[in-house]
Amino acid sequence: MIDLRLLREDPDRVRASQRARGEDVALVDSLLSADERRRSSGVRFDELRSEQKALGKLIPKATGDEKAELLKKAGELAAAVKTADAEQHETDEETKRLLLQLGNLVHPDVPVGGEEDFVVLETHGTIRDFGAEGFEPKDHLELGEALGAIDVERGAKVSGSRFYYLTGVGALLELALVNAAIAQATEAGFTPMLTPALVRPRAMEGTGFLGQAAENVYHLEKDDYYLVGTSEVPLAAYHMDEILDADQLPLRYAGFSPCFRREAGTYGKDTRGIFRVHQFDKVEMFSYVDPADAENEHKRLLDWEKQWLTGLELPFQVIDVASGDLGASASRKFDCEAWIPTQGKYRELTSASNCDGFQARRLSVRMRDGKKVQPLATLNGTLCAVPRTIVAILENHQLADGSVRVPEVLRPYLGGREVLEPISK
Repeated sequence: MIDLRLLREDPDRVRASQRARGEDVALVDSLLSADERRRSSGVRFDELRSEQKALGKLIPKATGDEKAELLKKAGELAAAVKTADAEQHETDEETKRLLLQLGNLVHPDVPVGGEEDFVVLETHGTIRDFGAEGFEPKDHLELGEALGAIDVERGAKVSGSRFYYLTGVGALLELALVNAAIAQATEAGFTPMLTPALVRPRAMEGTGFLGQAAENVYHLEKDDYYLVGTSEVPLAAYHMDEILDADQLPLRYAGFSPCFRREAGTYGKDTRGIFRVHQFDKVEMFSYVDPADAENEHKRLLDWEKQWLTGLELPFQVIDVASGDLGASASRKFDCEAWIPTQGKYRELTSASNCDGFQARRLSVRMRDGKKVQPLATLNGTLCAVPRTIVAILENHQLADGSVRVPEVLRPYLGGREVLEPISK
């Protein structure tokens, strides 16, 4: 959540951020009004309690009619205090409810617009000319089935659409990717983490996934648990309700977890293969930093993602995501999009988001610097979303005979294998 003091001091900035996101600008005024009522009711409660305490000191000393009058007034004050307390609680809850609906403040450098209004910042690698090589590229599913690596038919039989099995070299390729990603993250100073896939409501709400993203979250109503769509959620909540010393920062974690997404609103989109699925594994980087270092950490996360994709020898571009396509928690987000030959376009493989103090306020994660205690900043960056990375590797590194060249960075994790061969030619 944003700082209420900032809202009071510069509401126009918050309105502009809401407008850039394509969100309800009227929410800002509703929140300002609720906050004013909350503060007024708090002052009223404090005044009445002070009066009640002062009166309580007079009653033991009074006698006769004076005491009776004071007791009568004490009864009236007690009722007024009870009413004021209820009003204070009600307005406090209303303010919190509205505050949780408000997205993070959009960074001033973010391009304004919708999904297609991103700005390309960098382009890396060379797109292969398959025509010049004398063959038409196959898509990842055709390649994966020939390799004995992907089975979507049995995935659908067992679990429904958008589920799949990785088999044989497909399973080995996932394990190679995960191990290579964790190795890179560990070398960069991240602590490897295996995180829970089920979290309580506060963890999910605290990271901002129960607002605009709620439709894509799986909820187990009987137990009131949520299945995570990213290990960002348990990593952000790891230090919930804690105060960290400034000299401990930055704290960096690399979480590996299964991820679950309903993919609501994507009917008919990316239905072939394993590009858009309901369950997948992912390695996620997460950083707790001093707010003053948040923008530099954002660039570092992006650099680690670029290092990863360069090591996989994939052509990719880096985009500055437009304001209307940001998640509620992000003030700015960079995506790395890999070229997918059979689609003829770049598609998102990784993302790096700066959430500054937004999640930390919601989860009460603070830092102590001397005597000062304040919310710290949190950032997250996808290092390897496994299925999409497999899609990009199969399509970009395929050979004319249907085999797939293994990028050198993965070969140590695949027993030195240089090529994935079809199970039958």
